[in-house]
Amino acid sequence: MTFLKELFQKNASTLLSMLLLVAMPVVGSSSLSYMLYSNQALLQNLSLGQALLYFVVIAFTMAFALTPTTFVALATGFYLGWAGLPGMVLAYALAALVGYTVASRLDHGKMTAFLHHFPKAEAVMRELKSESLQLIILTRISPVLPFALMTFVLAVMRIDRRRFLLGSVVGMLPRSLFFYWLGTKAQDVVTLLRNPDTGTAGKLLLLGLVVVSLFGLYYIFDRALKRALGRSAGNSEKN
Repeated sequence: MTFLKELFQKNASTLLSMLLLVAMPVVGSSSLSYMLYSNQALLQNLSLGQALLYFVVIAFTMAFALTPTTFVALATGFYLGWAGLPGMVLAYALAALVGYTVASRLDHGKMTAFLHHFPKAEAVMRELKSESLQLIILTRISPVLPFALMTFVLAVMRIDRRRFLLGSVVGMLPRSLFFYWLGTKAQDVVTLLRNPDTGTAGKLLLLGLVVVSLFGLYYIFDRALKRALGRSAGNSEKN
């Protein structure tokens, strides 16, 4: 209880930001679904300049959890087709970079400083950072882990920025390509966004990604914990 009390007292702004990043995608996707329902031709026949502006806008809406990445992939695939895929990938990278930068400035290293009071937790965090690329990819692969929230968590861990960007883009590609493809095949954007028909193969694919992410993260955390405890025991013996 003392740990939790101190955690909330010293990291209130960080924890509140994480809570908002969980809630905002629901509000944002509902609002945008209504907007597209009211004006289904809104994103049709965009010029190059308009398309670039669109990708910048969605990068920021994804960074601040105003739109889920799945929603964006479906809508972009529907309106822009495969020609818009490179822009979609760059928008993901920009969203990850913006989210990382904002989270780092909000946290100011408070979470990692807080962990100094708990050597075992700090040791596990160090071990996780040594395998940060795998950790990032596994958090991005899962379609059930919120993009903006995971960006915030990884930024708070103070993971290397370049490794974070690489892992984010690589990890996002499998599920994003699938939902993008669904968008290109759809006939109606409102039906697509409300209930994307993934089919049996699609459901199995998404389930497989969740399983890979879940067991991969468990393996990494378990190995990091064992290494941290092993080093702690070794240092105790030396002393």
